[in-house]
Amino acid sequence: MMEKIVSLSDGERIPELMVSQSVCVLSGSPPSAPEGASRRLLLYQHCIPLCESGDLQTEVASDIIGLLMLETHNLPGPSLAQLASLFVDAIKLGKMGSGKSLELFPTVLTALAATEALSYGKGELSGEEYKKQLINSLCSSRWDPQCVIHLTTMFRDVPLASEELQFLVEKVLRMFLKLDLQEIPPLVYQLLLLAAKGCKKQVLEGIISYFKEQDLCQKEEQKDGESMDVEVQSIPQDQLRHVEGTVILHIVFAVRLDHELGREFLKSVKGSQGELCPFSIALLLSVARIQRYEEQLFDFLKGAITKGFKDEQLQQGSKFLQDLLPQRCSLAQMILDTVKNSVFGWDHVTQGLVQLGFILMDAFGLKAGPFGKTATEGANATAKTPTQQACRLGGQVLLEGFKMHEPIRGEILEQVLNRLVTKTASPVTHFIDLLSDIVVSAPMILLESSSKVTETFDHLSYLPLATVQGLLKAVQPLLKVSMSMKDALILVLRKAMFSSQLDGRKSAVTGFLLLLKNFRVLGSMASSQASQAITSSQVQVDVHSRYNSAANEAFCLEILSSLRRCLGQQADVRLMLYEGFHDVLRRNSQLASSIMQTLLSQVRRYYEPEQDLLPPVKLELCIGAQGDQVFLQEPLAHLLSCTVHCLLWCQGMRRSARPNAGGSDDDDDDEEEGGFQDELQSILESFTRRMIKAELEDFELDKSAEFSLVSSVGVKNSIYAVLVMGVYEVLIEYNFTKANYSKSLFEELLELFSRYNKLSEILKEKSGKGKSSKSPRSLLSMGFVSTLLTALFRDSAQSREEALFVLHSSGDFLRYAVSVALQKITQLEETGHTDGPDGQNTDKTFHHLCDITSVLMWRYTNIPCAVEDAGKKEKRCSVSLLCLEGLLRIFSTGQRRYPARVAQLLSAIGGTHTNWNATVTEKTAFYIRQFQRALFTQLSGGEEDFNSKEAQLLVNILSVLSRQLEPSSQQFVQMITWTVKICKETSFEDVAFSKGLLSLLFSLHVLYKSPVSLLWELCQDIHSQLGDIDQVPTVSARTVSPGNLTDNSLQTVILLVLSQVGKVLDEVDWLITKKKGQLVPDRLSDATQAAGQQDPVEKALTLQLGTLLTALNELVQTALPSGVCTNTLLGELSLCSIALNVHYCFTCHMSPRCVCVKLSGSHLTPQCYSFITYVQAKLLRETKAIPNLIYSIEQYEKYLITLSKKSKVNLMQYMKLSTSRDFRINAATLEAALQEQDNSQQVSINHSTDTYCIDDGDLKL
Repeated sequence: MMEKIVSLSDGERIPELMVSQSVCVLSGSPPSAPEGASRRLLLYQHCIPLCESGDLQTEVASDIIGLLMLETHNLPGPSLAQLASLFVDAIKLGKMGSGKSLELFPTVLTALAATEALSYGKGELSGEEYKKQLINSLCSSRWDPQCVIHLTTMFRDVPLASEELQFLVEKVLRMFLKLDLQEIPPLVYQLLLLAAKGCKKQVLEGIISYFKEQDLCQKEEQKDGESMDVEVQSIPQDQLRHVEGTVILHIVFAVRLDHELGREFLKSVKGSQGELCPFSIALLLSVARIQRYEEQLFDFLKGAITKGFKDEQLQQGSKFLQDLLPQRCSLAQMILDTVKNSVFGWDHVTQGLVQLGFILMDAFGLKAGPFGKTATEGANATAKTPTQQACRLGGQVLLEGFKMHEPIRGEILEQVLNRLVTKTASPVTHFIDLLSDIVVSAPMILLESSSKVTETFDHLSYLPLATVQGLLKAVQPLLKVSMSMKDALILVLRKAMFSSQLDGRKSAVTGFLLLLKNFRVLGSMASSQASQAITSSQVQVDVHSRYNSAANEAFCLEILSSLRRCLGQQADVRLMLYEGFHDVLRRNSQLASSIMQTLLSQVRRYYEPEQDLLPPVKLELCIGAQGDQVFLQEPLAHLLSCTVHCLLWCQGMRRSARPNAGGSDDDDDDEEEGGFQDELQSILESFTRRMIKAELEDFELDKSAEFSLVSSVGVKNSIYAVLVMGVYEVLIEYNFTKANYSKSLFEELLELFSRYNKLSEILKEKSGKGKSSKSPRSLLSMGFVSTLLTALFRDSAQSREEALFVLHSSGDFLRYAVSVALQKITQLEETGHTDGPDGQNTDKTFHHLCDITSVLMWRYTNIPCAVEDAGKKEKRCSVSLLCLEGLLRIFSTGQRRYPARVAQLLSAIGGTHTNWNATVTEKTAFYIRQFQRALFTQLSGGEEDFNSKEAQLLVNILSVLSRQLEPSSQQFVQMITWTVKICKETSFEDVAFSKGLLSLLFSLHVLYKSPVSLLWELCQDIHSQLGDIDQVPTVSARTVSPGNLTDNSLQTVILLVLSQVGKVLDEVDWLITKKKGQLVPDRLSDATQAAGQQDPVEKALTLQLGTLLTALNELVQTALPSGVCTNTLLGELSLCSIALNVHYCFTCHMSPRCVCVKLSGSHLTPQCYSFITYVQAKLLRETKAIPNLIYSIEQYEKYLITLSKKSKVNLMQYMKLSTSRDFRINAATLEAALQEQDNSQQVSINHSTDTYCIDDGDLKL
């Protein structure tokens, strides 16, 4: 009958009959009867394959499966077992393609688990155990990739124990690699639903791990493709990114519904900081959009980023750590990769990226220091500290996000501009840099949001001047292509010109000068500084066309008329105008006539036209008074400086344009300009002649004048002195430029300098008696300083020899020239720019710096200090020493401000003799050898010839230059070898020199190998030098330490050694923390490794700590001088004990590290207590370091006892219980007590549990 029914259904395919026939069979087959149970089983066995075949309509198959599910619980145990085996066999054979019949399998398994007993092999199993065996067999077999999703869906309805669920999840996660990429999202969806039963962390980590591997594979394929110049892609990148985006959405949706899943995600992410990848970061940012997790996740990301930068910094500075741990992909690069990946439709990630970028910039940007001051960082400064790097990363995230995603551009721009307006109390240079990068990279995109920029202009009058300058410079390219933006800015600047706030008026001057520089009039001379930030490919507007230039001329003349009003305002406003006119003239030469006329009329106000009168300036007009306050009204020296530089530039342009002179219009213009120039030239010549004749008394200044800043007379005299000195400097630069190497004119120049120098000495002498003050900043330009030094030291032309001899004859003038160069270089290092013409131009400033470097290097190497100082009794700093100091500042400036151009700087020193093809390391090594020879010459002479300052400068230069050496190069090894040799052979007692030399040795050694062996040698030297704590010191042969150490120099060396010990302990602590994070998931591998070879990291830790313990053992036996040395050593001993605690607390197999226990127990700990007694006797007072040390030692012993029980190894066999806490008889106390007893006084001695007596005093714990 059954065969008839099945054949009928198969042949005629009548769906209605199938359902009704199945009902009839089930009704006519009672499950209690054997024949009925058999018929039912046969029906199941035929219907299940039929439903899987796909021949039935979906509705019919669903009806049949539903009918069978209702009757499954009536089947006997053996039938259920056969039916379950049928499913398992079909799955193994890959016959469950559609997965429709799998809906029945959970019901079968549930019914089977309820069965009391089933035959299994030769015995019996309960239904629950039988079900476990089936699931185990199923998960252990090979699955057809097509049925993985169906099986995962099916198991959602199967009751599973935790072990079964874990086994199943592992199986599904392993199947990820066998599925097509497009099948991953639905499988992840089902897996997340399955995770409702448990194993949430395992599911999330498995998904993240899969996509991490896919990203790594794709990166490797890209590298291979680039190396072979072919495209190698097993998985298209866009397809992978879209799948990742879909999976992220599934997970975020699941987290919204299941908060337990969200908590597990947080635990998983926080527990695997080093395992983050672009996918997990994108997932994290998406989950952060859920308010419940937002704060926690962003705090975690912020902390992980800074920790990553700190770890990189620590690892880069230690060869020991570099060798032990491989350099991984940085978290910062992963975040930037996430930004790039988000272009593939990851809209749910972009908002998190924007938020992360601003969080990093707000948290790690420059902060206001005391009194609102901040460290000045130029735009070309390199981010070095972890906080600076984190801030820069935030800017990079926002910049890349702005370029890639149109929907977030408005929000990014609005938030940047809002911060510029609202953060008036803190620096905003990082936001200005971001805005500048946005403008340069996408100017036309930014024009779409020009209204936001225009709204910001309304706040210019109320913003700090530095913010205004940065903002206007950043948006300057937009002003050329947006008339509405330019008009809005002009309107705001005109209002600001009449602001009641000084900063508002200075902002107006800044804005107008910027406009004058960048809107050139037709016919202006081309200048390298006039290069535009927007290329023609980005903006199809010719801003220099004839049409625009006509409007520009009227526009610029109108601005000039507005700026003339500034000449009647405060000195700060005028100063900004004078400093900006020269750059305007260079970029807009057609404004020369108007600018020169303005300057001439201003100079006339303070120029005394009567040629017989002295002085030639009206100083009284340059100051103002209000009540009893005297202040500067006119920065006369800056006015003259601006006039001189503009005049010299105009004369140069006039000479270069004269051969190409054109028609009458040009002749008229030349005559007009020539008239201004001639008048100014005659004024300056008169200035020079009369300033030479003038005495200090003519300026109401002499040695008896008061220069105190507490009285109005002193303030007035100080202002006069600074103005007069500035005028002398301006005239020196002008006359040198015009002299054309004339001997008579150089003599006049030297007269000018003698007057300047005399006043400068008086000012130094007077200010030295009172409050110390810095000397006024020189008004000589950087370009002139470069020219002057080249002429003084490198000009070998015979025709100029006689004239230059005049200048060479004055040692003061030579020192002055080098001192000004040093001042300019220091300003460049601190601020990134210098005063004067082209001071803001990075390229020209660097060119001048290269020239100065070449001159100073030549001067120092050809005329050493010893040669220059021979026969001189004056105590002034020699020119060669100033040159050396300048070289130190230059090398530091190059590394800080021009890190990418250090090779060019080094090449410029040698001039034409430089090998331009040499590497930076080779070039650096060449100059290092020159300075090494100079230092060796210093050390080879007698002690009376030793110049301490020169030796210190040489060591500092070697320290700076050594940073450019590649640690793996032969030159670096030679540098270390030479330094060790010098340290061993040095026999001088100079404290600063010894400190510098030892610091250099440590800085080099840590990049070569671990310094613990060096520290051990130094500790031996110190011990032999000072002797034991209970013996008379004896001197033995030195191994490393500098010189015959005196008490002062010895203390410096000890502190340096202890400082380095602290750094080594920090590295050990960091490495233990890293290892601890790996030990938790790798316990099994650790157990197997214990039987085999020791882990290299643990082996290195043991060696590091063991050597350090030996070194400290030397110091605790040494009779160190009391004070800072003993306190520092006690602190380092406490840290060492803590490091040992951590080292043993988080490791299981102890036998390899018993050597450290032995060293600490038998050598260090007993000596520590002896050292405590020695220190207590020396100090005769309480110190917190002693109880801290004892507590650390006791904690260490406590951990050893605990670990001895766990590891079954007696680690305490090497430890000797301390006696320092035992009560000892204090003789003085006992005698006093006996005396009181003799006097019949009752004496009661109470011993406190936290106080003990030692031979030389009481120590309170």
